Amino acid sequence: MLWEQHCCLPLLPSADIAELARYPLGSYLSVNVGYSLQSTRDSVELIDQFRRDALADGRFRLVETIADAVEPDRDSIALAFDLEDSAPLGGDLDNVKMFYDLGVRSLLPSYNYANAAGCGCLDTVDTGLTGYGRELIRTLNEVGMFADGSHCSPRTGLDIADVTSVPMIYSHSNFAAVWAHPRNITDDQARACAATGGVIGINGVGIFLGRNKPGERAERIEAMADHIVYGAELVGIEHIGFSSDFSFDGDDFNDEVARNPEVFSAEFTRWGPLQWTPPEDLLGESDVPGLAAVLANRGFSPEDRAAVCHGNFARMARQVWRDQP
Repeated sequence: MLWEQHCCLPLLPSADIAELARYPLGSYLSVNVGYSLQSTRDSVELIDQFRRDALADGRFRLVETIADAVEPDRDSIALAFDLEDSAPLGGDLDNVKMFYDLGVRSLLPSYNYANAAGCGCLDTVDTGLTGYGRELIRTLNEVGMFADGSHCSPRTGLDIADVTSVPMIYSHSNFAAVWAHPRNITDDQARACAATGGVIGINGVGIFLGRNKPGERAERIEAMADHIVYGAELVGIEHIGFSSDFSFDGDDFNDEVARNPEVFSAEFTRWGPLQWTPPEDLLGESDVPGLAAVLANRGFSPEDRAAVCHGNFARMARQVWRDQP
């Protein structure tokens, strides 16, 4: 069983939902439907398109209840959505419930840079959550949506942990102590997340792992394992998952960076074209060992591997999400 807490299709109506079937039947997938550039209307229209396409495809079931996600159906892929910034709310916290009803199950306040809710991981001044951001976290708690600290600044992440009344997540964040990058989180952030009962999802992006050469596919899997080992020792295996952050539009993204390098932070461009970990590598269905096999070689028990690959995030869904009456 696989719980993929964050991956990315192109944020376009033309995106091919069938690409998600590269993950196996029985998986849970959370697909991004907006970040700082999307309006409320943009994200709603995209969700509507993805929902229609998923139902027409026939291999997906849309997550409506907790059971839809945590009780795998071997004949389908459970599909939910996430927002990587609070901008698609349009400043209206009532939209959290509206997005939840459409299948969004996690939201992070600020994508890389400061906004009305808080600061991002690339900001040089870090003042944490704003008053509006604190109200946002409380609203997420009330609705039953994961409050996510990925892409946020250290102070903002710590503030989420302080404000939330339920477990928080870092959906797709690695450890700065293993590889120093501003997108990776500090030990203090990890401990604060774990203290809420939360889970940290390790991602497979080369620049956040220190393994960004095109030929370093196996090394990226090993680096993901390094972060999982570190996190398990720091906060306990029950607080570690994975969330590959695989971008099905990765080539388009790299082309955009090449055309407009001045638009992107040097923290993202100085490593060369970004490299991701595709589902086939993650699952051991290519010519490199998959993550489960690498963890087994490092001594992780079947129970611990199952917790990282599915169980820990599933436990959180039972604790945080709410079935609608």
